Amino acid sequence: MTATAQQYAQLDAWIDAHFDEQVKFLQALVQVPTDTPPGNNAPHAERTAELLKAFDYEAEKHAVPAADVQAYGLESITNLIVRRPYGAGKTIALNAHGDVVPPGEGWTHDPYGGEIENGAMYGRATAVSKSDFSTFTFATRALESLGLPLKGGVELHFTYDEEFGGEMGPGWLLAKGLTQPDLMIAAGFSYQVVTAHNGCLQMEVTVQGEMAHAAVPDTGTDALQGAVHILNALHALNADYKKVTSKVEGITHPYLNVGQISGGTNTNVMPGKVVFKLDRRMIPEENPAEVEASIRKTIEEAAKTFNPPRGGKQLKVDIRRMLLANAMKPLAGNAPLVDAIQKHGGEVFGEPIPAVGTPLYTDVRLYVERGIPGVIYGAGPRTVLESHAKRADERVQLEDVRRATKVVARTLLDLLA
Repeated sequence: MTATAQQYAQLDAWIDAHFDEQVKFLQALVQVPTDTPPGNNAPHAERTAELLKAFDYEAEKHAVPAADVQAYGLESITNLIVRRPYGAGKTIALNAHGDVVPPGEGWTHDPYGGEIENGAMYGRATAVSKSDFSTFTFATRALESLGLPLKGGVELHFTYDEEFGGEMGPGWLLAKGLTQPDLMIAAGFSYQVVTAHNGCLQMEVTVQGEMAHAAVPDTGTDALQGAVHILNALHALNADYKKVTSKVEGITHPYLNVGQISGGTNTNVMPGKVVFKLDRRMIPEENPAEVEASIRKTIEEAAKTFNPPRGGKQLKVDIRRMLLANAMKPLAGNAPLVDAIQKHGGEVFGEPIPAVGTPLYTDVRLYVERGIPGVIYGAGPRTVLESHAKRADERVQLEDVRRATKVVARTLLDLLA
């Protein structure tokens, strides 16, 4: 059966008629904090399951063992799967993550209020990616409202480990054999369908010197000065990275950022130990093993060239990999998803929806690595900057939520009718 214009119109009408309900659903999700760290995310999963039950959607609760979560650096994770089987055929997973970075400073709206102003809802995770809890749920409900014979099925995957890399979210569900979809769509923005993304390497570097009294600095080795020497060598790499360009539209060049640094015991003590954490974005064309080896070499060589005071100890460095997220590369089987989203996105938004790459990294790669073709598409503006994701006053335009829900519902109808 091929979907008809009348059926698309029926989907759109159902979404319009239930949009106030969808907005309230999203507000309720935003009003339960999921700051990660610390990562106590099980309460949000419980609330989500409760809200879904009002739609007669039964959410399976898959709690990751507490010891595993705590060893990972978080407090609690319960991942949800809602299975909607319709018959023989392909299963499409719709994945959105509920964990988010803490709100930080500078908000003019309550980060957990879900306040609406000038057509936008404000709050942490309104754009990334609790909005797509609502997009995917209401798109599926709209599909089912038609009462048509369908093949295959839909699974809603609401997971709680994207900020730390996804291994305890979709990675855990897939590794445990709890799901094996044929295709997947992950939370994204409305004006492009993303088919590729950067990889990410994160490392923790411990620089060990020797503490000394600030009055007699020559009796120790300043770990902070040593760390600065190493950091200068790392930051210098960015000049060369800018010469390495990706052939994927939307992705430019690799980049290295040092986002956290800590050390020292007091102002009158020369620091004996400094720890910093780095983030290296890898374009799809790069080899992650080679990237890691190169960074390790840069750190070790810089440590060797740091000159301690006479009698001071040589710097020691310990390098620990925190995360290695492979790049997402397009699988040939994603064409039906891309085609449907571009077709319906063009009609609903009134402009072309390009297929591009993104410099972000996501947990979609965990599906793609297992041979499951996937794309990134959902509710949001043209850029991360416009959404204020990970910044103060994160927001989503409600009209983008409404229209993205229509695009996803129509796409599901095309693939499952």
